[in-house]
Amino acid sequence: MTKAIFGAGCFWGVEAAFRRVPGVTATAVGYSGGSKDHATYEEVCSGQTGHAEVVEVTFDADKVSYDDLLAVFWDCHDPTTLNRQGPDVGSQYRSAIFYLNEVQRETAHASVEALTASGRFHGPVVTEITEAGPFWMAEDYHQQYVEKRGGGHF
Repeated sequence: MTKAIFGAGCFWGVEAAFRRVPGVTATAVGYSGGSKDHATYEEVCSGQTGHAEVVEVTFDADKVSYDDLLAVFWDCHDPTTLNRQGPDVGSQYRSAIFYLNEVQRETAHASVEALTASGRFHGPVVTEITEAGPFWMAEDYHQQYVEKRGGGHF
């Protein structure tokens, strides 16, 4: 199994989008890209830790490609808004790809270039592409939140 980490605003709906992808075997919501070990939701929401809300996606690369996951990532948020998604504002809601290896880094950059060239979005893509640091799992009540609440789409 292979992993990928994406930040695209509030992690609840993003996780739900990835869980529907055939070949995705597991997801976990959490925090990455910040300076505090084992940050809590409240600390991340304060904007003081530098973390983004993220989804760690575990997938079978024989069934779904990293490119396919990037397509889901681009579809589930607006990568042209800096530090905000819809009503959620703050650096914890930034658009971010945390790559785990050189292939993911190169693929993510190529994907941004293709997306920019497509003209799909009217503004520049501001998605951060950064080497992954530690992933800190969010509190249990955040895991599969949309499914627990009975929602199919968040």
